[in-house]
Amino acid sequence: MPIAPHYAIARRTRALLGLLALSAILLGPVAADDAPEAVDEVVTPKVSPHDSRDYRVLTLENGLEVLLVSDPDADKAAASMNVDVGSAQDPEDLAGLAHFLEHMLFLGTEAYPEPDAYQGYISRHAGSHNAFTAPQDTNYFFDIEPDALPGALDRFSRFFIDPLFNADRLESERNVVHSEYLARIRDDGRRENDVLDQLLNPRHPMTGFSVGSRETLADRPAGEPPLRERVIDFYEQYYDANVMHLAVIAPQPLDELEAMVVEDFAPVDDNDLERPVIETPLVTADSLPTAVEIQSIRDSRQLRFMFPVPDPIQQYRHKPADLLAHLLGHEGEGSLLAVLRDAGLADGLSAGISRNDGRHALFTVSISLTPDGAERLDEIEATLFAAIEKIRDTGLEEWRYKEQARLAEQDFRFQQHGSPLDGAMRLAMNLSRFPVQDVQYAPYRMDGFDRQATERYLDALRPENRLRLYSGPDVEGEEISPWFDTPWRKVSVSTSLDTEPLAGLALPEPNPYIAEDLELLDEQDERPKRLLDEPGFDLWHMAEASFDTPKVEWRFSLQHPDVSATARDAVLARLLAGWLTDSLNETLYPARLAGHHFDAYAHARGVTLSFSGWRDRQDQLMKRVLEQLQQGDIDPATFERVKYRLQREWRNAPQAALHQQAQRTLAEALVRPQWPTNALLEASRELDLDALRDFRDDFLAELRLEAMAVGNLDAELATREGQLVADALSPSLAEAQIPDLVPLRAESDLPELVPDTTRNESVVLRYLQGPDRSLESRARLAVLGQLIDTPFYQQLRTEEQLGYVVNAGYSPLLDAPGIGLLVQSPETQSEAIQARIDAFLADFASRLVTLDDESLAPYRQAVHDSLVRRDTSLSGKANRLWRAMSFGDTDFDERERLAEEALAVAADDLRALWPELREEAVASVTFDPGDEPSDVVELTRHLDPLPEPDA
Repeated sequence: MPIAPHYAIARRTRALLGLLALSAILLGPVAADDAPEAVDEVVTPKVSPHDSRDYRVLTLENGLEVLLVSDPDADKAAASMNVDVGSAQDPEDLAGLAHFLEHMLFLGTEAYPEPDAYQGYISRHAGSHNAFTAPQDTNYFFDIEPDALPGALDRFSRFFIDPLFNADRLESERNVVHSEYLARIRDDGRRENDVLDQLLNPRHPMTGFSVGSRETLADRPAGEPPLRERVIDFYEQYYDANVMHLAVIAPQPLDELEAMVVEDFAPVDDNDLERPVIETPLVTADSLPTAVEIQSIRDSRQLRFMFPVPDPIQQYRHKPADLLAHLLGHEGEGSLLAVLRDAGLADGLSAGISRNDGRHALFTVSISLTPDGAERLDEIEATLFAAIEKIRDTGLEEWRYKEQARLAEQDFRFQQHGSPLDGAMRLAMNLSRFPVQDVQYAPYRMDGFDRQATERYLDALRPENRLRLYSGPDVEGEEISPWFDTPWRKVSVSTSLDTEPLAGLALPEPNPYIAEDLELLDEQDERPKRLLDEPGFDLWHMAEASFDTPKVEWRFSLQHPDVSATARDAVLARLLAGWLTDSLNETLYPARLAGHHFDAYAHARGVTLSFSGWRDRQDQLMKRVLEQLQQGDIDPATFERVKYRLQREWRNAPQAALHQQAQRTLAEALVRPQWPTNALLEASRELDLDALRDFRDDFLAELRLEAMAVGNLDAELATREGQLVADALSPSLAEAQIPDLVPLRAESDLPELVPDTTRNESVVLRYLQGPDRSLESRARLAVLGQLIDTPFYQQLRTEEQLGYVVNAGYSPLLDAPGIGLLVQSPETQSEAIQARIDAFLADFASRLVTLDDESLAPYRQAVHDSLVRRDTSLSGKANRLWRAMSFGDTDFDERERLAEEALAVAADDLRALWPELREEAVASVTFDPGDEPSDVVELTRHLDPLPEPDA
């Protein structure tokens, strides 16, 4: 598949999303009567024709550029400040300084000196916050209840006006940065980048160590300015209103938002700075061609080809590199990936731009290899260049560009904005890169086929211009990368290609799946309705017009009573779902490009078929998928590829982030049916092709079918398409014949659970389980989780520096309420962490003693507002309703009832609950390097289900 464009900040499922905008809103700012005259009027962005939000762009007198979006339907407000400086500006003797500065800004300002003043305010008002440091950007962001936006913006703005850079916090935050570094030191992506940095131009500022550590951020030698002074110098040298771009999305009117922003951000210093420009080449000409091999930690084999090219952001209006990414990343019949898959050499491929700096970039083709593929690298390389030659010979045809532009037009026309927080981050970053009128439009804009520009990019994709990286667990390295300890070695490489390429390459044909009927239906239901209630089959439907898109989300749950009875059955369900998706990859890839998406995934009750996309032609996909499911040949090559992919995932599970493994271990212990990854891996080794064929026959012979359609379709069409699937599958089982997922009751004497991991850190996950699954218990623990979040983080991360990954809050397992308290540490052992958690909980008990209902009110409200938050995309709404139905909430009102219950929680309720919560049902997941993993299934086999409501 094509890699998402480097200039497209928003999340999306495919690369080429562009469009000629169909309309624009041109609203000049209207200053509030009492606001300073600090604003210039500029044109506002082009937006899609169904975007009814109001936009305003301001340039304050200090040079700060601001984009305001008034969305009356938003139930959260969000802001993002993008500062056009990042790790590329780190001084040579202080690697990680930009990242360290980002951390320091959170620790108090002159106006709000308390270290938790900002975080605590955000938490009390149902918000979230964070920041990240990239090579050329540092982005700070938050979301919050709309009524609390003025206070949040006031506190947020002080980061850029009067930060304290607290001297007494310097050491603690340096420890946190070091913990962050150690938490990621075994990440294969970072390890590979560490090697790549050694191959690129050493003078290029993006090849340095960006995270920082105790070593790089150590106290300065005598006679040099101390670290705090260097932090302040960096801030004063690079942080300036002229290189800042602020985006705010909120329900308040534009005039009100403008008044807030002008008041809060007008004091930001104006030093007339500009975004730093990197002139240094990313690659030196005499360093190519070159090839290296890198040792991976995970059981994963990757082959990457990189070619230096100009950064195509300069030509975003025409996107010449994207057409090449589309053709090389195509997965349909005759594609590079299809040919490699047929030969058993690869199971994934992507193409696109990476390492871009505004002037320079790498065009990258990444291939996920099978073990056989790792033995035939030269053959794969020859096939890649044969595919490039085919594009050079016949691929640069204007109709291909126009087809992509047409698809981009459809996407922009019916653009969904996502959450206010995602939108604010995307707009702030785009505002720093594109003209104002294109901040929404740039990722979609395709002004016409530029053959000469496309040929220049294509000309760069030659053997003599390549950088080849192979990574695999079998590599023996002669050198070690400096920061992530990655063994690697250079291998011989030639400019000539002597190996014969694989046969069968072909360029894609015109796409037959492009939707024609894009009419918007205005039918809107308040909640899903059951259209069909038949033996073995339920069909639910909700007409949804509020997202202004002619798309539909379909979910079909194919349920079988024994699908998770054993680890063997659970593996076979995953193999069946994986085979179905994999076997249709080439056939349905054009549909995916056209905006129709299909996925099959296994779960504890069976297999779900998910269809997302345009209403028009969706039935074609359903028919093709059902035909394949029932009659498709389960061939040996596809079976082995899917089995290998699943086994690779399970073998790599011990390498996952330790905090994720702790959460997985807890779920394996307290949810049934659930099988640990090692049990799945062991069961998979005995399965062959005949076992899967037999399982498919048995599975399809005895089914229950539950279905839901949410989107821009009426009940008649939903009934017709739902019945089409039911007629094909002939479901017959009653609901009572399908086992439920059951959360188990933890016991006070449950032994500590140890995950199966190879990580070198320590972790503690303390889980305090509620007494039952009633709405009352869930509401109380949700409020308690909101209350405990900030003080736990402040005490154990900020004050005690136990680690980078520290969090606490409400953490339900299915509908079983619980509070999770987690600390992952690179240096502190689990016993010491347990003691610090115990001390915190004892101190928290004393806080509860003095807690009154007035102090609790904002936390109750935050939980309420989080529960009833509006859906920001059609897929998000469909997934929420689908989950509700799977839990038996067929009135689709449980979240509203839970939200109301949260408002009724009193301080006395929490005080009464606390002793029982701490002592009676506690599960602990712990790990120190060298610990032997627990047999989680055996340790928890005797546990009873957690009581249901009224039980």
